[in-house]
Amino acid sequence: MTTPRFVRHFTLLGLAVSPTWAFANPAPAPAAAAAVAPVDFAQVQAVLESKCLECHNPDKVKGKLLMHTAEAMIKGGDSGTSLVPGKPDESELLKRVVLPADHDDVMPPKGGPLAPNEVDLLKRWIAEGAHWPQGLTLRAKSPEEIKALAELNAKLPSMTKLEIFPDKFALETKRDFHQVVVMATFADATTRDVTKFSNLRVADAKVASLTGDVLQPVADAGSTELMATLGSTTVKAPVSLNGGQKERAISFNLDVMPVFLRGGCNAGGCHGAARGKDGFRLSLFGMDPQGDYTRLTREMVGRRVNLAIPEESTLVEKAVGAVPHSGNQCYEPESQYNKAILEWISNGAQYDPPTVAKVTGIEVFPKQIVLEGQGNTQQITVRATYSDGTDRDVTKLALFMSNNDPTASINKDGLVTSGDRGAAFTLARFDVYSVTAQVLVIPAKLEYERPKLVENNYIDTLVNENLHKLRILPSGVCTDEEFVRRAYIDVIGIYPKPDEIKNFLADANPKKREALVDSLTQRKEFTEVWVMKWAELLQIRSGIAGNNNQPPFYKNALLYYNWLGDRIGKNVPLDEIVTELLSSTGGTVSTPAVNFYQTELDQLKLTENVAQVFMGMRIQCAQCHNHPFDRWTMDDYYGFKAFFSQIGRKATDDPQEVIIFNNKGGESRHFLTQAVMKPKFLGGESPEIKPGEDRRKILAEWIASPKNPFFARNISNIVWAHFFGLGIVDPVDDVRVSNPPSNPELLTALAENLTNYKYDMRRLVKDICTSMTYQRSTKVNETNAGDKKNFSHAQVRRVRAEILLDAISQITETPNKFQGLPLGARAVQIADGAVSNYFLTTFGRAKRESVCSCEVKMEPTLSQALHLMNGDAVNDRIKQGKVVATLIKEKKSDAEIVENLYLRVFGRLPKDKEKEAINQTLAGAGDQRQVALEDVFWALLNSKEFYFNH
Repeated sequence: MTTPRFVRHFTLLGLAVSPTWAFANPAPAPAAAAAVAPVDFAQVQAVLESKCLECHNPDKVKGKLLMHTAEAMIKGGDSGTSLVPGKPDESELLKRVVLPADHDDVMPPKGGPLAPNEVDLLKRWIAEGAHWPQGLTLRAKSPEEIKALAELNAKLPSMTKLEIFPDKFALETKRDFHQVVVMATFADATTRDVTKFSNLRVADAKVASLTGDVLQPVADAGSTELMATLGSTTVKAPVSLNGGQKERAISFNLDVMPVFLRGGCNAGGCHGAARGKDGFRLSLFGMDPQGDYTRLTREMVGRRVNLAIPEESTLVEKAVGAVPHSGNQCYEPESQYNKAILEWISNGAQYDPPTVAKVTGIEVFPKQIVLEGQGNTQQITVRATYSDGTDRDVTKLALFMSNNDPTASINKDGLVTSGDRGAAFTLARFDVYSVTAQVLVIPAKLEYERPKLVENNYIDTLVNENLHKLRILPSGVCTDEEFVRRAYIDVIGIYPKPDEIKNFLADANPKKREALVDSLTQRKEFTEVWVMKWAELLQIRSGIAGNNNQPPFYKNALLYYNWLGDRIGKNVPLDEIVTELLSSTGGTVSTPAVNFYQTELDQLKLTENVAQVFMGMRIQCAQCHNHPFDRWTMDDYYGFKAFFSQIGRKATDDPQEVIIFNNKGGESRHFLTQAVMKPKFLGGESPEIKPGEDRRKILAEWIASPKNPFFARNISNIVWAHFFGLGIVDPVDDVRVSNPPSNPELLTALAENLTNYKYDMRRLVKDICTSMTYQRSTKVNETNAGDKKNFSHAQVRRVRAEILLDAISQITETPNKFQGLPLGARAVQIADGAVSNYFLTTFGRAKRESVCSCEVKMEPTLSQALHLMNGDAVNDRIKQGKVVATLIKEKKSDAEIVENLYLRVFGRLPKDKEKEAINQTLAGAGDQRQVALEDVFWALLNSKEFYFNH
């Protein structure tokens, strides 16, 4: 081989390749060309891949000619060699591309002949020796890929990072492999899947090899590196082999069960249904492999599994569509799924020995993606780890879903496609494990400059960073009038009075908003709001349905409520309140906290309630089967239930009192196996518990401790949702892998600060209410109009039932009367969830019959509007309260009365247009002045602005 006189780096698909050329009988370039810059092979590659490879690739060999490698082109096809390096006139390739457009042998036959500049490029390339980067294999590229390549080349100079996923590879058996993904990150934080455009190669081809983007073992043992080059950047990932040529026996659990999951065979709508389908039942999502094996091999012996002729097994024939199947064809006969089933049957359809490894977890790569524009893609790869220390690429066996398809959809093979601007999480499920990856999508070619924003604390920093990633501009700051009304309603559940509004507006203190929040959190009404919130979560009510007429009675509910109010009023840290509550022992009258255990007698529901209230998790699914979209298994469920299996109850002389105690006996048994389950923390360890020790006390100490990663996050999320109408995880009590937080870093920071504050909720509330995020206006801009979960603007929120009724009472000066409370008490102060009235029921007050956050109804309805307009809630109260009559008696002018009414109801002064309309009404009122002003009052109280916080 003659070494070329030129040595240089050139751009190949936007990447730099080492100047080691593979020549096919290279001939020296003509002397005249020495002064001319050599042809850039990237340009040649673009022509060949877009114009020639469609017909001459390993999947479609026209004229027996392949053009994906230099060797294949030199070998040629029916017409002989197509490439003679250094001799354009003797190269069949060049002869064909210069034929007339109507000639039968012209290349390419579709899309018209090559342009003159493309023909000249190929001619010069061949004349220079037809240099070809060593090891490079071309492939046909669609017009979309060509377009993507051009876009990548334009953006390549701004690339800041190139990564290989996974970042290391271990190949442990002959059938082992790993799909390789290469991702580039650019200066604007966007990412691209550049696997197809990178030069991927293995440093030592004797150790491992690449077939496309799939890494496979060659040797039995050894190590090497996988390298990816794009532009001038090269990254490496270590590759290790241990038993790379060792055969691994086909496994029922590792190879066959994943096929049932991937094919949807064991889903609830198919054979995973409780009664199965078409006479065949599998366990839902594969939770019972042993049972599935028995049903496959011991029911209908010789039909479902035919050991003599595996291809005629019903299991095979129905899945590949060879015979009618109500589930249609699950996969192709030549697919890896069918091959695995056939191999298992051919090897005797054996169940796994106990030594076969079990899945211990999965990872997805990459974990965060930022795609620009619609239609861009990113491949996700999934790696499972096993109990024997090995790992495995399970991308083709996992199930994928997206929680926001309009923003980012994902197909069955893990390919993410971008859509509308926004954030989404894609979920990968394999075995009993589910993991997510975050996908952010921003508009293409967006003219954007990061705004310089005032940030009052860590909340603003983290929210703004998330908005920056999405290229969303936040709304401006709300007015003082909007802030004072918003803060009063949110912090203490009261509408501000006219004088309070005027005083705040007149205050020249630049930190008056912070001062207002400080003062509001010290008021007793702040305590009452949060006692109400926790009373809902704890289901404080009398006469609980299904409780067999046992306590709690009204007396018990009142004592329980007062205990809670005392603790919150004294600012006892929430972790201490929860610890006291869960470990409580004694009588429902003498020790009110134990009413928690009398509210729900069923151990299963009690288990679920504790998880939902204190950790925000709905684990109900795991009672009968492994959770399909979360990490929880039946083992987790019944291990957690074991903490409540030894609760004892006994009556006393007082018929209203029940003693709750540790009876030191009773176990939790697994639903399927009936095995006795040891107490185990959700997502944690199994603690050592001495015989007779109160299990609830052990749980109480853990659940509110830093060892439990869910408690502080749950409390923080509940508090956040109260002030924004939307949780960072929403709903707040549906925390699961498939419903991740919209801003994970924000939720983590809130939880960390709450822990550092020793669970002083007032400090967390101050952080939230003094942030610029909370102070944003409800007015949207072009970029954030569609944003509903990233807190770029304030949400218009309907005021909850209790606060709205109290506001009507306050504004019209008509006191309320509720059962068990004195005249003038507020609806927020109602202790018993069973006490209500028509207004509270219509506007969605929680009945406290369950712990679900959905109990509080915040959606406006027609019946609510009709009740305000036609019921006694407004019209009668205006007359009874005599607010207008009193103002008239005080010699107030029409303008002063209207101003007072606007401040009472809206927290602002009337606008000029509003004044004009009202003045016209009053001008024609004559001696009906009071009636006209009361009509204005009625109109204000019936407007949306009144019963919405904004």
